[in-house]
Amino acid sequence: MVRALPLHRYRIRLLAGLLLLCASGCSHQDGNDFFTQMREGKPQEFLQTSVDRMATLTMRDNLDSLYLLMSKLYLRNPDELKKSGFLDARTAGKQVRMAIEQQQSLPTLGGKKDLAALRFAMSPEFLGDRVGAFIYAIGSMLVTAHGNRLEFYMTDAINPTFVSNAARNIEIATWILSQRQKQDGQPLLFSNEISEEGSNLSFAVEFGKIVARLDLLTQMLDERYRRIGLNYAQSLLFLNFLPVQ
Repeated sequence: MVRALPLHRYRIRLLAGLLLLCASGCSHQDGNDFFTQMREGKPQEFLQTSVDRMATLTMRDNLDSLYLLMSKLYLRNPDELKKSGFLDARTAGKQVRMAIEQQQSLPTLGGKKDLAALRFAMSPEFLGDRVGAFIYAIGSMLVTAHGNRLEFYMTDAINPTFVSNAARNIEIATWILSQRQKQDGQPLLFSNEISEEGSNLSFAVEFGKIVARLDLLTQMLDERYRRIGLNYAQSLLFLNFLPVQ
């Protein structure tokens, strides 16, 4: 027996099908970027507002920046890679990446996540792979700040305050990375370097990109909810009833 689809799901599938059909039917128009993008888009993108899409891309780009930083930190801190128990940075990084994206705990952190994990990873008492723990802590904090999601759709809500707080936390973490030392005076992790031989500020630059993306998303979210408030005020001013379904 074939079960009928609920009406709202039927409408969503019908809309997606019509949009894809329109895109494919107009593909003969050379140079038309709109229809090219329609063909190359994923069906689930039709369930995203522009802000939802921006939030999804921001999360993707920020995690990619973190994974790049992790590779660079392993290069500058080979002893940490040895502590990971893996033979190469790629394999070690893959485990950290899976833990972040699948929202699992990292064994060396004893079940700690986001801010608790960050505090522990950058404390002198932590004896495990500090590179993996540091990147995992920031990654899990980002996921937590975005409502424990990596992709966003019309039904999802993101708190702009939490996103802004995540940006400020990364600024603090960047300072800790550059300033905190072990008992012997060596940095907990080698990252940026300014010396007579040359300068390497690539870590600060990449962290800066993450902060900039988060701040831009915060502004977009604030504007989104401001517009919702304005629309509500306008409905009262002009005595317009608000839709209930």
